Amino acid sequence: MAEFDVDLFVIGGGSGGVRAARIAAGYGAKVMVAEEYRMGGTCVIRGCVPKKLFVIGSHVHDEIEDAVGFGWSIGQVSFDWTTLVANKDKEIARLEGAYTSNVEKSGARIVKTRAVLEDAHTIRLATGEKVTAKYILIATGGAPNHGPIVPGIEHVISSNEAFHLKELPKRIVIQGGGYIALEFAGIFAGFGSDVTVIYRGDNILRGFDEDVRKHVRAEMEKRGITILTGRTVAKIDKHGRDFTTHLSDGSSIASDQVMFAIGRHPNVGGLGLETAGVAINPANGGIQVDGWSKTSVDNIYAVGDVTHRTNLTPVAIREGHAFADTVFGKRPVQVDHATIPTAVFSQPEVGTVGLTEEEARAQFSHVDIYKTDFRPIKATMSGRDTRVLMKLVVDGVSDRVLGCHIVGDGAAEITQAVAIAVKMKATKADFDATIALHPTASEELVTMRTPSARHVRQAAE
Repeated sequence: MAEFDVDLFVIGGGSGGVRAARIAAGYGAKVMVAEEYRMGGTCVIRGCVPKKLFVIGSHVHDEIEDAVGFGWSIGQVSFDWTTLVANKDKEIARLEGAYTSNVEKSGARIVKTRAVLEDAHTIRLATGEKVTAKYILIATGGAPNHGPIVPGIEHVISSNEAFHLKELPKRIVIQGGGYIALEFAGIFAGFGSDVTVIYRGDNILRGFDEDVRKHVRAEMEKRGITILTGRTVAKIDKHGRDFTTHLSDGSSIASDQVMFAIGRHPNVGGLGLETAGVAINPANGGIQVDGWSKTSVDNIYAVGDVTHRTNLTPVAIREGHAFADTVFGKRPVQVDHATIPTAVFSQPEVGTVGLTEEEARAQFSHVDIYKTDFRPIKATMSGRDTRVLMKLVVDGVSDRVLGCHIVGDGAAEITQAVAIAVKMKATKADFDATIALHPTASEELVTMRTPSARHVRQAAE
């Protein structure tokens, strides 16, 4: 009789958990996956994928406006929010089915229920069934965090609810200055909503390169989005179907919806972590793990947003795969969390990889900056008032490209390719030796020859 019911029990059917389950099963492990909501996790169900679909849809109005400059005459157009939501739901249902099918095809078993740890090897299902496992992987992701409780917070929606609104709000207030807040600000503005963004800091996109932060804000404001920094939401009043949002500076804003997108917290509650002896990282509230994604309990691992390391779907997938390779494939793999490309699907779009100028100057004695700000070719015909930013951060001693930052159409697609060069430690000379692909915006990355700034840190006496 087997010592355990399964070799691996995965709690969470999102991107990281699914990848780990499939790879482990491929190595011959007996695998069970518990998911209490929907297979696919945040990214597929109410994150990256539906968000990108909404972003694409919100661009259409701009395309129609821009078409006039290229000789197109387009008549009366209309937009129906309920059609968008319904079609999005169909696509998400298809993807959920694909996730489920792929797990089952690998030989793993899915149980659609909540799972809680009873000890280091025992999981209790909400159905009452108990399962023992040699290894346990926690991949429960994260959830929206509304922050400090303010009066009227019960009226606030998160990104979860934004995907299922019955109608498009004519006016919306969004608190937050990061990925989710700015992406939804662009989405709602693109569909015609009056959008106000509230952020507590001095400027949006904290942690990004300063030039990127300034450029994105200026471009968003050109699009009619109001950005109020240095203040927070103090209270929300409801009047029938309308809301009044009171700010910390004493001002107030009327709207049809109020959305908070001020961060996400790891889904660690009610999992029985304390009972099993799994430690929480006091620095970030996520499950504490080492470089192998192992928790404080030898046979329990955790990957993805629940660890609160780098909360990006491709990172969760890579961590899940590395875990399965290491534990079941006997091929030890550690995930390199350095130089991870990321994108903000704001409008304009942001793509970035590597160090910001500020980070580079803190770490390197000589830093060269190559930067260009130009009007994209499409805007010369459409007449749209918009500009593209491209910036390279270079080690002035070794000539290695330390970071690349792009704001404009296609920024994410360009950055994915550039990330390969940055990861390979390409030099500015390598970029210079690459022949430009013309006419493109990205050719600017290989044609910038003169530094726009040079920073030399003086040695301490």
